[in-house]
Amino acid sequence: MGLEKLHPFDAGKWGKVISFLKEEKLLSDGMLVEAREASDEDLLVVHTRRYLNELKLQPLSSASSGRPMACVSPSAVVLRCCDHHRDPPCHLPPELPCAEEGAEAPSDPNRRNHHGGGFHHCSSDRGGGFCAYADITLAIKFLFERVEGISRATIVDLDAHQGNGHERDFMGDKRVYIMDVYNRHIYPGDRFAKQAIRRKVELEWGTEDDEYLDKVERNLQKALQEHLPDVVVYNAGTDILEGDRLGGLSISPQGIVKRDELVFRVVRGRQVPILMVTSGGYQKRTARIIADSILNLYSVGLIGSESPSLSAQNSDTPLLPPEVP
Repeated sequence: MGLEKLHPFDAGKWGKVISFLKEEKLLSDGMLVEAREASDEDLLVVHTRRYLNELKLQPLSSASSGRPMACVSPSAVVLRCCDHHRDPPCHLPPELPCAEEGAEAPSDPNRRNHHGGGFHHCSSDRGGGFCAYADITLAIKFLFERVEGISRATIVDLDAHQGNGHERDFMGDKRVYIMDVYNRHIYPGDRFAKQAIRRKVELEWGTEDDEYLDKVERNLQKALQEHLPDVVVYNAGTDILEGDRLGGLSISPQGIVKRDELVFRVVRGRQVPILMVTSGGYQKRTARIIADSILNLYSVGLIGSESPSLSAQNSDTPLLPPEVP
């Protein structure tokens, strides 16, 4: 309806990622499936009935969407724009299921990449920051309730913004360890939610590749030593990209590709399954970068049904050179 022109989010980026992957022959039409729409019963695993009713019935939904233009938009339009994981068709290959379906998908159960999702500002009873549904919380609660052997999870949130939604949802829940790396000066600045972060890395304006990658690797290694999970949910926002006005960091496209490979190598090196969602990213070129990162993960054997296992011993080998004094 043209509303995407009125806000910074590129609502078409996920479809572009799929197109790029098809062009590169990683995907074919025969691999594409349409994701199921989450039912109210599914959503009530996380959200309150009151919150869901507000989303459906309120004529104005700016509080949940975080979009100023919601003040002149009917709720049905706001839901269509915000709820990307319910926006059909959601074309996903077996390796790229929706967040809440990841554990049940028929492909390789140890590596999942969802080309959308990552609505980390939404919690059980409130939305914000372009996030209307708490898909990260939902994915983890689905795993806890429906998959045998999953009782501990780690969220690695590398979007440029603090993930205050899942932090509020898992406040005090010792089963869930949260590592959050974000620009300390930008939205949401949720001091209450920060109490749930077990490994907090606050960045300054304009942080660049070397410093960023070093901090991510060192803290991820420590996080997995402190809490070895049964699954990692990786929020791989690309709003860390240089030039992103909402992220305020200065990470190169190559730095993003290296970051994703780093996370997968460290996590898979400890034999832990990983689910990746792509979250924020407010430039038109982010779709190409996401696709390039997925292609790289495939080329180095970190995703795909033929992916080799990495030894836990190898995971302790630094991926980056030692810091120079």
